[in-house]
Amino acid sequence: MYAVNDMVLYGRNGACKIVDITKREVAGSSIEYYVLQPVYNQASTIFVPTGNQTLTGKMRQVLSADEIHALIRSLPDEQSLWIEDEEERRARYSEILSGGNRRDIVRMIKALYLHREELKERDKHLHLADERFLKDAERLLYDEFALVLQIQPDQVLPFILQQIEVAGKTE
Repeated sequence: MYAVNDMVLYGRNGACKIVDITKREVAGSSIEYYVLQPVYNQASTIFVPTGNQTLTGKMRQVLSADEIHALIRSLPDEQSLWIEDEEERRARYSEILSGGNRRDIVRMIKALYLHREELKERDKHLHLADERFLKDAERLLYDEFALVLQIQPDQVLPFILQQIEVAGKTE
């Protein structure tokens, strides 16, 4: 069970703060809801029924700073997650974004980034769907990292690159 002021990730909405737990009357029944406020989209409010395991299952605790640093250190060794078959790739990447496993999200970002670089060398571009997957994955990961590390989302990539460079020099 979560509490007011807890920070969570919610599905593809990214980092959210639980601003309230409230009851509302719906079709003659009183239903309790978590009221989520996306950290980087204050104009949005999300109501998640506390008794709906499918929807509450999309809520995850944010990583700790130590967990984020460990994930960053593992980045150079992570295998990318490129899937040649376009339909299979779309299904798997959609599943990854919904599931929220950060390691899988990192592997997906790495695969899409490397594929984009490979295509650039041939004066080609990522498919629109792949570009969207990359942006969504980066937003989810960067929002969480920014929140926990107390930096701005646009500072996350430079921070990651700096940490990888520092780790590479100490090995």
